[in-house]
Amino acid sequence: MTQLDDEGAAIERCKSGDREAFGAIVQKYMKPAYYVALGYVGTPDDALDISQDAFVNAFRHIKRFDSSKKFFPWFYSILKNLCMNHLTRVRRRREDSIDAMAEEEGEVRIPLKTASPEQDAARRELERKIGTALLQLRPKEREIIILQHFQDYSYQEIADLLGIPIGTVMSRLYSARRALRKELERLGVRY
Repeated sequence: MTQLDDEGAAIERCKSGDREAFGAIVQKYMKPAYYVALGYVGTPDDALDISQDAFVNAFRHIKRFDSSKKFFPWFYSILKNLCMNHLTRVRRRREDSIDAMAEEEGEVRIPLKTASPEQDAARRELERKIGTALLQLRPKEREIIILQHFQDYSYQEIADLLGIPIGTVMSRLYSARRALRKELERLGVRY
């Protein structure tokens, strides 16, 4: 099974230990999971590790999942917790080592086609600055920016995913955009 046609049926098979069914779920959600994790942690390697760990945890605890609900919101809570745990560990390490603080910087991939090496270098620099700016935001601000601008979720989808009213989504998004703009300006990004 390479394509996931009936997620509910696949989940039920997963609950019976069917790894192939879970493989189809992983295939469907790996890319969104990776980009959510990347937005939180800022480094591709850590994002990949965390995404994979989240799927392992989800498979381990799949019997707890309520099959009448959508999979991704449940999975998202696992993924988010792993990201937050990672950020806590990184923060503690930074507090222990001032040198590590200077070496760490965020990284976000912006899929833009460029025509020259100069444009490619400018794109990479912009990605670095956006990643750095995102890491300066509060977790709730970062989360809402990632879901709306990097994952292209609608306001309603974000509200459902986070379990908050749509008005709260709009309010958080407004303040998160302002905070991101302020960080980008501080980093010298002109737009």
